[in-house]
Amino acid sequence: MRRRPAGSDDQVGGVPARFVAAPADTEEAADILRAADADGLAVVVRGAGTKLDWGLPPRRLDLILDTHRLTGVVEHAAGDLITVVRAGTVLSELDFGAQQLALDSPLPGATVGGALATNTSGPRRLLYGTARDLVIGMTVVRPDGTVTRSGGKVVKNVAGYDLGKLFTGSYGTLGLITECAFRLHPVPPARAVVLREADVAEVGPLLAAVRGEQVVPTAVEIDHDGSGPVTIAVLVEGTAEGVRDRAARLEKVLGGATGDLPAWWGALPWPAGGVGVKLTAPLSRVPELLGAAPGTTIRGSAGTGVLYAHVTGDVPRTIELLRATAVRAGGHTVVLTAPEEVRHAVDMWGPVPGLALMRRVKDRFDPGHRFAPGRFVGGI
Repeated sequence: MRRRPAGSDDQVGGVPARFVAAPADTEEAADILRAADADGLAVVVRGAGTKLDWGLPPRRLDLILDTHRLTGVVEHAAGDLITVVRAGTVLSELDFGAQQLALDSPLPGATVGGALATNTSGPRRLLYGTARDLVIGMTVVRPDGTVTRSGGKVVKNVAGYDLGKLFTGSYGTLGLITECAFRLHPVPPARAVVLREADVAEVGPLLAAVRGEQVVPTAVEIDHDGSGPVTIAVLVEGTAEGVRDRAARLEKVLGGATGDLPAWWGALPWPAGGVGVKLTAPLSRVPELLGAAPGTTIRGSAGTGVLYAHVTGDVPRTIELLRATAVRAGGHTVVLTAPEEVRHAVDMWGPVPGLALMRRVKDRFDPGHRFAPGRFVGGI
């Protein structure tokens, strides 16, 4: 087994590892995991480490499987708008010329595999879809070292189980992602962003006006520091003439002006080591989240009902307020990252429908519960 002793920095959520292995391809990863299975080692996958503090610490950790050598574009079929990429590839380094993988990363340096494992998407998810929508095929290595491939290199592929959607958002608890096939989109020739600052009470009517205008925005984002006005930013893309027309219509309905993308665009609102919370709600109920916890910075996609909050002060009470508001609105609240003392004081995941089914899936793919044990909802 190709592994080295772990160093002082080789830990996850404060839990130190014993060994580290860095496979260069799927076959080598399979060999490593077969040996780890034989030795009964608990495994956590690490990409760039940008989201290793998300979720809960593992119950135990023997081996960190590092993907920094699983990099590069395997194939780019420009005529089919398809690419196959290795999981350790940094998202921001992907360049397909006149085409794009329209998957925003809110954290610099994040990898393809990490974005899929946490189902992380940014502002443009409104038009292009989430990570789960963009992936059309996947190669994974199961905890026992078995290599499994699902989907393919065509957009319409219904053969077999859709492992891509199953593994996306699983927090590395089902196995190792080594390669991913994605659908690409053309890079639009023009874009514009229309901005408006408004009081919290005005946000609902303004967002409804944007939806009613049917300008097909790429993203509708909001940013609120918890006390001052709310900034609304609407991005439109397309031909130069079409963008000018739609931006003019947005300026009219918003009472705003066309400008540059704001500095906060696509970035998570919390600093390193802060308490970061994900909030969801139906589109018409998004404004209710802004007023749920005064003083809390909230930012994200008003166009999809997915927001992020930086919680300070009385953290347990604020999370309770946010969760109660989101539940009343028909949404959810998940604590993505928090210091150890907060993790012990709050329910990180909240109520999760389908937990029994998720546990059965975990049992099927990882019967020994060796992959990221305890990192996911319900102790999965």
